[in-house]
Amino acid sequence: MPIPLLILSRSAIGLVMLLLTWGIIAPGCMTFRIDDDKAVNQFRKNGVELRTYTAKVEGRNLHFVETGDTAKPILFFVHGTPGSWSAFGDYLKDPVLLSRYHMISIDRPGFGYSDFGQAENLARQSELISPLLRKLSGGKPLYLVGHSLGGPMIVKLAADNPQYVMGLVIISGSIDPDAEKPEKWRPVLYSTPLNLLVPGAFKPSNVELWYLKKDLRLMERDYAKVTCPVYFIHGRKDTWVPPSNVDYGMRQLSHSQRIDTLFLEEGNHFIPFNAFNTVRDKLSVIDDIYNPMALQRARKDSTIGSHQ
Repeated sequence: MPIPLLILSRSAIGLVMLLLTWGIIAPGCMTFRIDDDKAVNQFRKNGVELRTYTAKVEGRNLHFVETGDTAKPILFFVHGTPGSWSAFGDYLKDPVLLSRYHMISIDRPGFGYSDFGQAENLARQSELISPLLRKLSGGKPLYLVGHSLGGPMIVKLAADNPQYVMGLVIISGSIDPDAEKPEKWRPVLYSTPLNLLVPGAFKPSNVELWYLKKDLRLMERDYAKVTCPVYFIHGRKDTWVPPSNVDYGMRQLSHSQRIDTLFLEEGNHFIPFNAFNTVRDKLSVIDDIYNPMALQRARKDSTIGSHQ
């Protein structure tokens, strides 16, 4: 065999071996999840009790964790894509938030330990999460906090459960269908053998991001069902989910009792992590802002103080 052909043949064999090896390794890479026991130990080192659960809803597993006093108002965190409950780990152990809230963070269907890999569209995810949401609310003020794809997810949850949700905090939320890139390559990736090469949580992420194009159009009819207050937090320099998503949300949420916005001038898409203190501070007072009972208490305290 001529030397150039021999080199080419060996290169082809090497490439095939590399692809086969990656195909074996890829499913276990980049899962964006953490073992329960490991997570519990990590939180314990910070003096925080992390409680982990797996609920069954319509035969599907829904994994979630919680911290804090269960008698307090609830912050219910919903991660983006890909991701898991641990995206909000720093919030769950934060002493300021722990002093005020019972905090819950969920693995959305198809991610973390909620039947990893089995992606669903937003409507189906809401069907699965809603029964759990209603059960966990326990009649307490409930605030949904969603980042990125978690933004439209909490809008859908609020539309489907208006009597349970006190308020929404949408952080860098991808809710505007016209702001979404076409990305017509995604079905090719998940419906062909190429999918074998996609690592870990990027498999279900790729599928649900394709669903999202249609999901956001279908959700246009849901916004009228959202009557609770909504707080948008967005980075001006977010190139993944542009700030125009906030303008879209404000137009669509015509029945919301109140809409607030906070734009971070230097913020990008990852402000829950790189602008932690700012986001935490807003969350810490969300019950004071949106809970009618809290507002009544504040007015009463103000009145008492003025007569002393």
